[in-house]
Amino acid sequence: EMFLQTCGKNYFLVSHKKKDENGAVTRNIYHIINYLEERVNLAEQSLLNKLIRRSLVRNRNQVEVLQADPNSPLYSVKTFEELRLKPELLKGVYNMGFNRPSRIQENALPMMLAQPPQNLIAQSQSGTGKTAAFSLAMLSHVNPDNKWTQCLCIAPTYELALQTGQVIEQMGKFCPDVKLAYAIRGNRMERGAKLQQQIVIGTPGTVHDWCTKYKLIDPKKITMFVLDEADVMIATQGHRDQSIRIHRQLPMNCQMLFFSATFEDSVWRFAEQIVSEPNIIRLKREEETLDTIKQFYVNCKEKEDKFTALCNLYGALTIAQAMIFCKTRKMAAWLTESLTKEGHQVALLSGEMTVEQRAAVIERFRSGKEKVLVTTNVCSRGIDVEQVSLVVNFELPVDLDGNADNDTYLHRIGRTGRFGRRGFAVNMVDSEHSMDIIKQIEMHFDRKIIKLDTSNLEEMENLIS
Repeated sequence: EMFLQTCGKNYFLVSHKKKDENGAVTRNIYHIINYLEERVNLAEQSLLNKLIRRSLVRNRNQVEVLQADPNSPLYSVKTFEELRLKPELLKGVYNMGFNRPSRIQENALPMMLAQPPQNLIAQSQSGTGKTAAFSLAMLSHVNPDNKWTQCLCIAPTYELALQTGQVIEQMGKFCPDVKLAYAIRGNRMERGAKLQQQIVIGTPGTVHDWCTKYKLIDPKKITMFVLDEADVMIATQGHRDQSIRIHRQLPMNCQMLFFSATFEDSVWRFAEQIVSEPNIIRLKREEETLDTIKQFYVNCKEKEDKFTALCNLYGALTIAQAMIFCKTRKMAAWLTESLTKEGHQVALLSGEMTVEQRAAVIERFRSGKEKVLVTTNVCSRGIDVEQVSLVVNFELPVDLDGNADNDTYLHRIGRTGRFGRRGFAVNMVDSEHSMDIIKQIEMHFDRKIIKLDTSNLEEMENLIS
């Protein structure tokens, strides 16, 4: 019931429905189970993006800067030398393979390193150099001679904290006097013993305990506070409140750095409670567009017909790589097995895999070791593979009410037609209901989805050319 209420649905009233509506009730429960089964976990998605994006992603997006004081000069940098970093820190930056600042680093780093300190709210997606930016800011900020915690960074999960800590350790490789501690589960500390590490990174609950229960950190001595992955933080029960409790213990002059990939109203409200008089940096997202994508639908009767249509389609097209979306793990597993028997190089991605397993599958697909990726919704957002020229909705995306899930549809077919290239999206229709879904999608996006007969090679070639 708690989950359903968070979805904004009244499905907890299902049990009170009349007996003659049992068919509808069963169908609703089926949708709920599928939705739960493949619900995209924000923290896992963020970690997955960190694992697969070892270098900065190519970014055409524009940076928008809103200053707390519009009259103060706006600085940006094109090289790391302009930041006048300590030589050992600059050496660490170059040792990590960063040759010049990314788009967001150009504007954010001068603000983070400014004197007197400036507060910052920054919106950016994974792969934009955001973690490296605030890691550099913390390493620059600390005084190695002071053997107490000066910089505090909180992340929503144990795994994300470790990922950020690894960046700090790599960048600070040539700064031997700057130490890092992890405030994460399982890292037991002696009550009352003051930490000597200048930087602490951890999850909200453990950081709060270290500040209050165990007195390992004196919050009044913290001069820089970093809150990362804010949108994930507020989606995780209890993290938002613990983060606010930590913030309340910090001194008024503590520098606040707040990062989030998205900025819905709930994230803005959270930011306002943490950061006063902020500079704001937004990295405008490249809009997902249907302009370069040709959309089709194929009439089928059952999954075997869909499979035959898929094989005909794949044989008729010159395809670099294809992504095929299913609604359930069971269907994805069946399709993967069937395609493999036909001799295709197929990778399977689904929700029961660990984040590390998913990252390995995506890396193999991206490098071209497999030409076809069969997946459920775990892969519909945020993963760019430029060679994808075909996306197939083996099962159409629907919401909990059984209506078209237009956002998921856009994210799915947005995996093709990337960076201005032409792409194809093919939707498998197996019932009157799924035809209704196609009509809903056409109406929502104001785009015609063309009927395709995959048994007619000549027609396919004419339509797709």
